[in-house]
Amino acid sequence: MEKKSNGIAITKSFAKKMEGISPFELKNRLIDMADESVKRMAHTMLNAGRGNPNWIATEPREAFFLLGKFGLSECTRVSSLPEGIAGIPQKEGIAARFEAFLKDNIKEPGSRLLKDSYNYLLMEHAADPDTLVHEWAEAVIGDQYPVPDRILHFTELLVQDYLAQELCDRRPPKGTFDLFATEGGTAGMCYLFDSLQENFLLNQGDNIALLVPVFTPYLEIPELRRYQFNVTEISANKMTEDGLHTWQYKDEDIDKLKDPKIKALFITNPSNPPSYSLSPETAARIVNIVKNDNPNLMIITDDVYGTFIPHFRSLMAELPHNTLCVYSFSKYFGATGWRLAVIALHEDNIYDKMIARLPEEQKAILNKRYSSLDLHPEKMKFIDRMVADSRQVALNHTAGLSLPQQMQMSLFSAFSLLDKGDYYKTKMQNIIRRRLNALWDNTGFSLVEDPLRAGYYSEIDMLVWAHKFYGDEFVAYLKKTYNPLDIVFRLANETSLVLLNGGGFAGPKWSVRVSLANLNEADYVTIGKGIKRILDEYYKQWTIDS
Repeated sequence: MEKKSNGIAITKSFAKKMEGISPFELKNRLIDMADESVKRMAHTMLNAGRGNPNWIATEPREAFFLLGKFGLSECTRVSSLPEGIAGIPQKEGIAARFEAFLKDNIKEPGSRLLKDSYNYLLMEHAADPDTLVHEWAEAVIGDQYPVPDRILHFTELLVQDYLAQELCDRRPPKGTFDLFATEGGTAGMCYLFDSLQENFLLNQGDNIALLVPVFTPYLEIPELRRYQFNVTEISANKMTEDGLHTWQYKDEDIDKLKDPKIKALFITNPSNPPSYSLSPETAARIVNIVKNDNPNLMIITDDVYGTFIPHFRSLMAELPHNTLCVYSFSKYFGATGWRLAVIALHEDNIYDKMIARLPEEQKAILNKRYSSLDLHPEKMKFIDRMVADSRQVALNHTAGLSLPQQMQMSLFSAFSLLDKGDYYKTKMQNIIRRRLNALWDNTGFSLVEDPLRAGYYSEIDMLVWAHKFYGDEFVAYLKKTYNPLDIVFRLANETSLVLLNGGGFAGPKWSVRVSLANLNEADYVTIGKGIKRILDEYYKQWTIDS
């Protein structure tokens, strides 16, 4: 039987063809279908496909806009022409003027965060007041190129403290993480892949490992002609005794990392879409493998969802010398449109050491590549090479994230650092948890409590629940009769619900991915019921066909 949507016949062959495209591109087709369903049946389209949150953090934004008012006053203080032209902030005496501004605006939203952030940097980092406020004024106005280009000085201090708190559970390793501010986590990923290859740390044909399911670009980028890496997928296919996913990894699969031919490991932690962090046992096993079997294993971890798990601890804290961490502020603060992220690399790391041990021929190529930037290019840190590579080296003098973006990043970091009771974090985690429960309670499926679950997404394996409710014969019927994408097509076409296929993330082919971030709690009740209805209708059709 075929259904039509937007003039397209949804046949098994059509669904099979669609399996090969990215789930994020498939999403656009599903939205078209859901839109048609809205027109036909007066449904409300519910798009739980993309993970853009439907919340924002207000106080850091209030502080940003109030700081903008101060920055503009500093410009007009220097000069103000009737044609709308002003000067630029001047450093001398600016801290005293800022303190007076805060007193005059003490009741304005954002004033408290500005004051407390200012005092935090004075007390915790012995900041020079005029230097600090001048950086802030220029940052919020955006009248300069980024200097330093890698990240502003006081932005780096705040973000370093933030990462120590949020990704290292307030127990950071010894030493310092150097940071590179990037245009969101996606830009950070692109820079990482490029610089690893440009600096001969990864070459075409090299072996890398991916922990899957995973955010689809990590699946797609290694296949591009430029890279052509050989990928070993390590699947989170560990199950409980009663047949439920734990979304964790078997020891024997993690042990594949012992092979020194595997040069790099790419992780999204917590995972996307299952949304579970690595178990302490798996993290410890990886640490042991690095220490005893594969000491030069490069670990690239994307920890954007770490703040949704209490006491989260990244591999950057456990293996600081091997780990490159990408962290985005987008999800936690509702700031996808700001494009704010950092790459963190410990000052003592294997990347710099491996570059120093390259063959002389490759060193000569790299020295020539970076010769316009330094009299001793061989001494350039890998993280500084990334900055240069992000602008094709020749445009390094204009590298760096825009100053207003860095200022907002600073205030997001300070907001969390000053929230001593973790009130914002607790509320965020509770919002996600309530939505997750609303979804699962209405599928009729069982959700086992798990402290490792972030819950930003939920991956539901329909075959697991088909087996539990209706048995092996029904599962065999589903596999024979339908394509795995049939579920997401039917949800979009019949009920205006947009979900993504878990198979597109290298997860179970019959799983669906639901974002818990971008709809209201009541909407997940509707989605849960929609998922259960589809499974029940498959069963009814099976009883007829049998």
